[in-house]
Amino acid sequence: MPHIVDQLQAEAAVAIKAMRDAALTARRMHARAELLRHMHQAAAKLADQPPEQAIERVMREWMQAWHIDTGSYVELLDDARRFATAFCADARGSTPATQAAIREATEALDAALVRHGTSIADQMAWRSQCAHGWWDMVVPTPLDLPGRAERPGIPRFQPGLAFWEIGCAERCRPPTGQIEP
Repeated sequence: MPHIVDQLQAEAAVAIKAMRDAALTARRMHARAELLRHMHQAAAKLADQPPEQAIERVMREWMQAWHIDTGSYVELLDDARRFATAFCADARGSTPATQAAIREATEALDAALVRHGTSIADQMAWRSQCAHGWWDMVVPTPLDLPGRAERPGIPRFQPGLAFWEIGCAERCRPPTGQIEP
């Protein structure tokens, strides 16, 4: 029979692993959901513009928010454009087909990023001006991230708060009445 101390240490190790797995899953899902929310809002603001103009503006706003020079990411541009196009089409009239296009474009973009050793969640967490501070506490931004930019507006850990309470900058919060995790 194991000693009570050994038993409690083993139970704690299992609980810590579950916490780690849950935090990684929550970060991945939340960062991805936040990118989609921002894309949806950006496309909605431009729904009355000609489609190509709206797509270009959404792409430009997104790349600026992520501090990305598109010249460095030429191989991802088709997938990124498809992603922006899906949101712009949905903004002009959301249907099950336009929402399916968003889902497909999201999966294609994520797959393209995975082929480059990253993901939508990582890029959102490490590049966006609208990242939530707790994401960096789960998976810190690599110091050698190409094109890394300082993001002083992202809230950081504060004593007295649980890590999941470290949200995003005030300007990035959803409008009143929308759910904010």
